[in-house]
Amino acid sequence: MGFKKKSKVSAEFNMSSLTDIIFLLLIFFMLTSSLVTPNALNLKLPGKKSSNTTSSPSTIKSVSISKKGTYFLDGARIQYGELKKKMRSLKKAQGKNATVKISPNAKSSNDKVVAVLDLAYQYGIKTVLEDPKK
Repeated sequence: MGFKKKSKVSAEFNMSSLTDIIFLLLIFFMLTSSLVTPNALNLKLPGKKSSNTTSSPSTIKSVSISKKGTYFLDGARIQYGELKKKMRSLKKAQGKNATVKISPNAKSSNDKVVAVLDLAYQYGIKTVLEDPKK
């Protein structure tokens, strides 16, 4: 009677194929992350200035947002559609020097603040966001 010898199964794990896959994934993510550009708002927070550019206070428009969500432009109540027209005319009048200061109430909706930020972004107006007022 001839018995066959059982071949032993190796319990070793070959790491070379796993490291190849990891390096390929690393290269892939490094290349794709450099191509992605963030779609963010150009926002300047108040604080110390690093540049010498100054704007006179009369050229900076102030947009306030109450806790109920109503807009105020330089202290006067304004609807969103009118605010859009005023922003457009501000950009035409001042060009690249157009600046808007946004002063939200602490309890105002974030949607209202982002709507004004987005409006300024669409027209290329610089924005300064103040700390929310209580």
